[in-house]
Amino acid sequence: MSVTTVPIRPIEKGTLTKMWIGIALVVLIGAALAWFGTREAVENGATDEQFLAMNADKDGVETTTSGLQIQTIKAGEGPNPVATDIARVVYTGTLRDGTEFDTSIGRGQPEDAAVFPVGGVVPGFSEALQKMQKGGEYRIWIPAELGYGEISPGPEIPANSLLIFDVTLVDFISQQQMQMLQQQMQQREGALPPGR
Repeated sequence: MSVTTVPIRPIEKGTLTKMWIGIALVVLIGAALAWFGTREAVENGATDEQFLAMNADKDGVETTTSGLQIQTIKAGEGPNPVATDIARVVYTGTLRDGTEFDTSIGRGQPEDAAVFPVGGVVPGFSEALQKMQKGGEYRIWIPAELGYGEISPGPEIPANSLLIFDVTLVDFISQQQMQMLQQQMQQREGALPPGR
């Protein structure tokens, strides 16, 4: 009985190095895919405090001493409004899961803007407005204690909810300017003939 041997060809020079480089690349790509694939799950499963801590590390996100987070999407121009000013804004509010709970869009107002006193909204929204400039677009994250806290304003916003808003500051005027405009309108209405 004879045994036939098959000769094994020698490994080419550099083949082992290429193999180890290939293995390292596969491991790195796998780790990157796992990290990106689980990051969203981690963010969605995290507490609001954990979420805000992760969010603070994103590019362009500023965290104020109160805990409010604001990101400038498009810079505006000019001065910032103050708490006594009246603001005209376009906004959409969502919860962390993406559920929309309020928007100014589609209410039939010019430019879909809502008008309200800067100091007449929840503390986090008021603080954010005072950091904005006319024409600017912003995303803000309002922790529950700067929003509605333990009080649910309605079924669309559960108690202790983190609020997320996309906001465009269309314009703002001082309270004095608003009062002057109202007086002018009242004077014009008084000057109209009856029946008009």
